Amino acid sequence: MGWSCEEVANTKPLFLTIYGTVIIGVILSSFYVFSAIYSTTATNSVTQSTSWLSSPSPYTSNVDPHSHPTPKGQSPIWEVPSKMPPLKTFQLTKQLVHKRVKDNVIIVTFGNYAFMDFILTWVKHLTDLGLSNLLVGAMDTKLLEALYWKGVPVFDMGSHMSTIDVGWGSPTFHKMGREKVILIDSILPFGYELLMCDTDMVWLKNPLPYFARYPGADVLTSTDQVIPTVVDDRLDIWQQVSGAYNIGIFHWRPTDSAKKLVKEWKAMLLADDKIWDQNGFNDLVHKQLGPVVDEESGLVYAFDGNLKLGILPASIFCSGHTYFVQAMYQQFRLEPYAVHTTFQYAGTEGKRHRLREAMVFYDPPEYYDSPGDRDGDFRADPCWIRDIMGLFVSPSPMLFIHHNSIIQGDWNVVFGRGFNDWELDQVMSFPSSLSYPLEGGCG
Repeated sequence: MGWSCEEVANTKPLFLTIYGTVIIGVILSSFYVFSAIYSTTATNSVTQSTSWLSSPSPYTSNVDPHSHPTPKGQSPIWEVPSKMPPLKTFQLTKQLVHKRVKDNVIIVTFGNYAFMDFILTWVKHLTDLGLSNLLVGAMDTKLLEALYWKGVPVFDMGSHMSTIDVGWGSPTFHKMGREKVILIDSILPFGYELLMCDTDMVWLKNPLPYFARYPGADVLTSTDQVIPTVVDDRLDIWQQVSGAYNIGIFHWRPTDSAKKLVKEWKAMLLADDKIWDQNGFNDLVHKQLGPVVDEESGLVYAFDGNLKLGILPASIFCSGHTYFVQAMYQQFRLEPYAVHTTFQYAGTEGKRHRLREAMVFYDPPEYYDSPGDRDGDFRADPCWIRDIMGLFVSPSPMLFIHHNSIIQGDWNVVFGRGFNDWELDQVMSFPSSLSYPLEGGCG
């Protein structure tokens, strides 16, 4: 059946309205899509260009620094003091600790002068996360004075320790372990929750909300576990944890059970100087392990059957193996809270190097701009740059090169991007390029 001219004329305004509406909808939709794409691109560009300079670590939270204000009556951390008070002012007392406590929690590490840079890194990560309820125990006067003049809250442990690196496993190293246990036993009676840390670890995310999820736990400890027992951020399943409990990161509540554990631990170590502090802790905690406290929390009764213990997940409270080697947190798409530089070669230097590789180690500006830096030679010799960058396919990697003028041939090179398989030969040959002569033109 056909349409008459009159009918078509009558329906024409309706079609025009429909067509107009569709066209306007397409235009508006296109505008929205292009705006979203441009906005995302611009945001990513800005983030990529500034994050390396502004972020202390790849996982710095968007935390308002004023959400954890400096405790009342205390100077802000990193504020340089005007004068040095008497040494007795730094003795560990409840009053001294109370001045730094926030929400009844104190975060503590300790060490000697040899670990000054590790300690500054530890403090910087915490302050970048908005945390100021921290204290550092100084085992020698040199460290105490150095930290004080940098505005770091510090107390005197009265250890009279050597200022040099004593080395892992040495008698002095074991003495330091005993000092840790004595320190825990001294602080718990003050009535505050204690987050005890080794100096060779860094915080990447504020852990206090995580610990608050388990208010019934007397002790929450990290481990040397390298096989995941959970794929989310729950506590590790205690029945499946085969690695040793690691005392480089653990959280204590001032309960009777926790105080009893640390007193027995201290007595054990003081009675036999051949017992390693971590082995002693593991032996005591495993005197009784089980049953579960409840079906939900993941806590387990341990030690004397009354202590409630939680095993921190190794995927996000990372050892050197689960962070640097396995990158377990990446596999499970989780954000790591901490990395402890265990499972590392080359002693303290190896730990320092690992943290620098991950760009989570704090170095003062002069480390990258010391006399003899070759970046000055780069600017003066563009032909030399061309020769080096020509080793790589496009896009060429950004290079950060530091030369130690004291040690001949000692270079620190950081590449600004990863490499493809076909570039590995060029990467391996790159060190020989650093021996190119800097004088004599392009040749």
